[in-house]
Amino acid sequence: MENNLNSMYRDDSGWWVKGDGCSVYQMRNESGEGTIAMYEVFPGVALSYNDFHMSYYNSTFQTKQDVFCIDHCREGRLEYPAANNSYSYVEAGDLKLDRRLTHTGLFEMPLSHYHGATVSMDMAIACSSLPAEIKDFPVDLRKLQKKFCSDIYPMVIPGARSIEHIFGELYAVPEKIKRPYFKIKIFELLLYLEALELPENPAEKPYFYKTQVEKIKAIQQFLVQHMDESYTQEELSARFDIPLTPMKRCFKSVFGSTIGNYLFQYRMNQAAVLLKTKRDMSVAEIAGRVGYDSPSKFAMAFRKLMGMSPMEYRSRPRG
Repeated sequence: MENNLNSMYRDDSGWWVKGDGCSVYQMRNESGEGTIAMYEVFPGVALSYNDFHMSYYNSTFQTKQDVFCIDHCREGRLEYPAANNSYSYVEAGDLKLDRRLTHTGLFEMPLSHYHGATVSMDMAIACSSLPAEIKDFPVDLRKLQKKFCSDIYPMVIPGARSIEHIFGELYAVPEKIKRPYFKIKIFELLLYLEALELPENPAEKPYFYKTQVEKIKAIQQFLVQHMDESYTQEELSARFDIPLTPMKRCFKSVFGSTIGNYLFQYRMNQAAVLLKTKRDMSVAEIAGRVGYDSPSKFAMAFRKLMGMSPMEYRSRPRG
């Protein structure tokens, strides 16, 4: 059965390492690396922890099985295909539910990291194994799959307190109670989804056409490559031939923050790296490198994000 579950994820871009009750799938490319640590909880049902420190992953995954997968995003962002050659984004707190029918191709993580958990069900087996665990279990997996996966594209449920309650406790489970605790939480999740009433006209996640997303990513690359310069949003709109309002909306969906806030955090993080690695550079030089003409304004901005002055940060012990 474990081999059957493993095959739900297997593709040509990584490899499995099997341990005591856990299979770890590892992948690596020039943008970073990622791992999927998978536990079989019931026959046909697995819980996986997903940790990616990479900006993209080119998946060759395909499945011949009828699967139902529920992904929870704990941190980061994930780009996924929507209808009509467009993209949308999963962010922290969201649930993504699908049958893995559009899980082949390039998946991007705009913040270069993604962390979360996945409940995966091989329906041919899970539909029998779960009712056998609890007498009179009220959830019909087939109906549940149909409720959330009527299309080939994923359904995303925005973050809610109830979702956080279910998944939040799964990220710090003592080793000795993992298996029974996983079982309880999976039943809790299925009961929650069974009771969840979908609105007749649900507010869909905003999606953006491929051409828009490509321009937004080009803007982001331009900004980080020219962080010592200043450009207004109107100038960026004209330079990349994208209307101002769609540019703002799309950038926030792709990167999770406004253009100004994204650039501010990027500059401060780069300044932090320079303060530690380029000790021969003065604070004024570093300020100029990240786009600040005034060292005092740079110091104020750095303190706002880091909670200390540039010199205090530089003198702080590593660790």
